Amino acid sequence: MSPGVEALLEQARAGLQRLTPHETVEAVRGGALLIDARADRHRREQGDLPGAIVIDRTVLEWRLDPASPWRIPEATGYDREIVVVCRHGYSSSLAAASLQALGLRRATDMIGGVQAWIAAGLPLSDRPADVRP
Repeated sequence: MSPGVEALLEQARAGLQRLTPHETVEAVRGGALLIDARADRHRREQGDLPGAIVIDRTVLEWRLDPASPWRIPEATGYDREIVVVCRHGYSSSLAAASLQALGLRRATDMIGGVQAWIAAGLPLSDRPADVRP
């Protein structure tokens, strides 16, 4: 493998079944967890996604590993579908690949991130974000 972040990103995405914003909406309707890994500042700038659980990227694996004592209640099994989102769809790909390496085989991310969600005309939430420390 070539060195560098682009090669790392390409390798991460090779193992993902990435979703469009509209496919993400359908996945959530079908029971997938929508995980927003953006920084607070970016969520304030762009808005929050309806139904998303906000988990800081630094603790993502601990909160979503069903075997972790620090997991969120929704982390019910390694077969749970999880869609990670970020601003533009780059760091979410790396995060989803990390979750797959952890055993969460149905983890993926959303192509284009929240920017693509907004561009697709999908709604933003009018409720406070579900932030999990």
